[in-house]
Amino acid sequence: MKIGNCMYKNEKIGYCVIELEYVYPINAILGIEMDQFSELVENWEDIRSEIQKKINSVQGISIGEVSFLAPITKPVRNLICIGKNYLDHAKELEGKTANLTGIPKEPIYFSKMAHRILGPSEDFIIDASVTKEVDYEVELGLIIKKECKDVLAKDVQDVIFGYAVFNDYSARDLQTKHIQWHRGKSLDYFTAMGPYIITADEVAFPPSLKITSKINGELRQNGLTDQLIFPIATLIEDFSKGTTLIPGDIIITGTPSGVGMGFNPPKYLKHSDCVECEIEGMGKICNVVVIKN
Repeated sequence: MKIGNCMYKNEKIGYCVIELEYVYPINAILGIEMDQFSELVENWEDIRSEIQKKINSVQGISIGEVSFLAPITKPVRNLICIGKNYLDHAKELEGKTANLTGIPKEPIYFSKMAHRILGPSEDFIIDASVTKEVDYEVELGLIIKKECKDVLAKDVQDVIFGYAVFNDYSARDLQTKHIQWHRGKSLDYFTAMGPYIITADEVAFPPSLKITSKINGELRQNGLTDQLIFPIATLIEDFSKGTTLIPGDIIITGTPSGVGMGFNPPKYLKHSDCVECEIEGMGKICNVVVIKN
């Protein structure tokens, strides 16, 4: 299923199922209010069964009449991010960052705060007094569906709720200044997601899908979601050793080559740039850059 978070006539209608050209509010289908994403995930098996039984009894809304928020506006915890997880991306950044150089031998994990995740068509606001070197990174993100720890690679599929398109915006000057990634990744508005989540049962594992980013229509990044140095099964098995994951946790899996920092000279984002990130079959997010001084 495709699960979105929708507005209709300037009013939030919450989580919806998207089928063909219509959206169906889950609260209307179930007859109860469900506003927390973690609650939806934790009870998903029962909720999915009820949706399948009752969806035809609910009036759908034309997809053209709704607007999409981020499927998860408030993450349950910091996002779990993977650095330099595409070979060509690791190579394009060699000598350009003040931290970890070369091709990683083990997964590089870092944490990203997101006070609020941007939706698929919201403006991306940059405070020019804080950063002047802002970059884009299209990524496949996955959402954990149940509490789990010490997950074996063969069981990883069982703990994934679904997938979505992410843009992991990055302040490169702050990354270099502070010699780590957390600060430069965690500014307000520096995570975008959408337009919906596709549940894991709808996607072959591991996902092998075209992943791209464009700036003002110019193709910058172009790869496949299975070209990872460390595959999804490896990441979850490794990270969950001794660490409990909970429903709603988000892992974003890395970005292909073609980021702004990788060019000579760098191609950082400018005011009014249109940043478009897309994954085959998962839709696209398009944020317009607004720089405020």
